[in-house]
Amino acid sequence: MSNALPTRPRHMTQRRAFAIVASQYNYEYVQGLLENARRELGVVSPGATIAQYEVPGAFEIPLIVQEIAAHGGIDAILALGVIIEGQTQHARLVAEVVTDSLMRLALHYKVPVIHEVLLVADEAQARARCLEPELNRGVEAARAAVRISQVFQETKKRNDG
Repeated sequence: MSNALPTRPRHMTQRRAFAIVASQYNYEYVQGLLENARRELGVVSPGATIAQYEVPGAFEIPLIVQEIAAHGGIDAILALGVIIEGQTQHARLVAEVVTDSLMRLALHYKVPVIHEVLLVADEAQARARCLEPELNRGVEAARAAVRISQVFQETKKRNDG
């Protein structure tokens, strides 16, 4: 686990459009991710359009990411969720399917998808990553979304020009 957040990217001068798909399961922790991601996007990408979608659980996130990506017009999609390991393999199976699906969707639709569907061992890990400022993965997701949207646009310009 990283013990530090990435630095803030340079402020964006272009208006960007982001979508956030957030699980309602483990609501308190996901809300921490969501609130911090929205706040950080407001700082590093002022004026950005942010569409927000809530789904029942982590397993449903890829379906909505697919729908958003298929329609285009989004610079990056942030996938936010918390899966807490239990006594069975269910949590790990869900996490693996979500991870694989999000990567496949990003590659297929050529849209950055920021994967912050966290698989944690217990609530203490969830609290540290979702509610505390030092390692908040919502902040990390926002910074990654802005950075990758900048790099993606630069790459497209170079390849098209």
